[in-house]
Amino acid sequence: MRTGHTHLFIPGPTNVPEDVRQAMNVPMQDMRAPDFGDVTLSLFSDLKGIFRTEKGQVMMFPGSGTSAWEAAITNTLNPGDKVLMARHGQFSTLWAEMAERLGLDVLLVDVPWGAGAPVKEFERQLAADTDDEIKAVFVTHNETATGVTSNVAGVRRALDENFHDALLFVDGVSSIGSLDFRMDDWGVDLAITGSQKGLMMPAGLGILAASERAMEMSQTSTMRRAYYDFGDMVKMNADGYFPYTPPTQLLHGLRKSLDRIATEGLDNVIARHTRLAEGVRRGVAAWGLDLVAEHPSLYSNTVSAIRTPQDVDARDVIRIAYEDYNTSLGSGLARLAGKVFRIGHIGDLNEGMCLTALSVAEMALIRAGVRLEMGSGVAAAQSWFVSDVQTERHFHVAAE
Repeated sequence: MRTGHTHLFIPGPTNVPEDVRQAMNVPMQDMRAPDFGDVTLSLFSDLKGIFRTEKGQVMMFPGSGTSAWEAAITNTLNPGDKVLMARHGQFSTLWAEMAERLGLDVLLVDVPWGAGAPVKEFERQLAADTDDEIKAVFVTHNETATGVTSNVAGVRRALDENFHDALLFVDGVSSIGSLDFRMDDWGVDLAITGSQKGLMMPAGLGILAASERAMEMSQTSTMRRAYYDFGDMVKMNADGYFPYTPPTQLLHGLRKSLDRIATEGLDNVIARHTRLAEGVRRGVAAWGLDLVAEHPSLYSNTVSAIRTPQDVDARDVIRIAYEDYNTSLGSGLARLAGKVFRIGHIGDLNEGMCLTALSVAEMALIRAGVRLEMGSGVAAAQSWFVSDVQTERHFHVAAE
């Protein structure tokens, strides 16, 4: 029999704060009632702030981030269009597979798992495409499988410096609402996320923001779609309604989640993720283990993918943590299975929770056969959290 809390340290779905969970505990509502817009209209406007867009059109499709992927593709591109993508982790791989299945001509750049989106290679491909045959460039902002964050602004510069008209698509499922993301400043045309990551909600909403240009493209795109049609969605959303039954309880939870983010401040949310992630990374370094990310400039602030020694199966670490310590750690995906475990540090999270993740991971690693000093990772993270808070307080005092 398990007692106490079961700890969730996977990179999604993330922990749902208690006030968000309670906000979803409401009776069913008439989604055609004249006052239903009182629930929904503020969500669309406040989500623009999360994407950091003023002119973008925000939509919510009942589904997951994958549903928003499909909506983005089918509303703006045409069968046979050439698109430029990189494959450097499980989720960038799945996005490429979807593009191919939907009939796109995928120009695929393979880079090692642990690298980021290949900005220089994208730049070379765009420069060579003098006839603008490439219609869109896809970037996985935060590759959850490898704990790598890519340079979206760099890809925009590559497009601009080559005077290329391709649309810029960004998968921000595990970044938007947690990492620095600037849709307008970076010239992103389609950005997607899901409710179950930085928005601290259950899975069930695929959230998408489309630029004015992307919305124009949706008027002429010939790719088949029905459920995911932008036109149907935008027409009904104007008054706060949906073309089909929406997940009303999730909308109430989203209202509370957005309120929480507004109270903390989005910049402070991003800074918190940076601070907590650095504590986890210092703990991993103290163990003598490596991250999958090839360089510190690529480190993700929402998930750390940690390599186990060659003679230790990471699946044993994950199993021991779950079965013996009531703790879920993220698994290694695809080619990283058995070689990597992941600690998700995204969403509703604080220093004590990160220390718990490191403490349990230490015990599971030792039980699985890894030689490390008990408490070393926890102590390294503690030292960072203490010094970081002291530095922050000194800065505020000096500023006053």
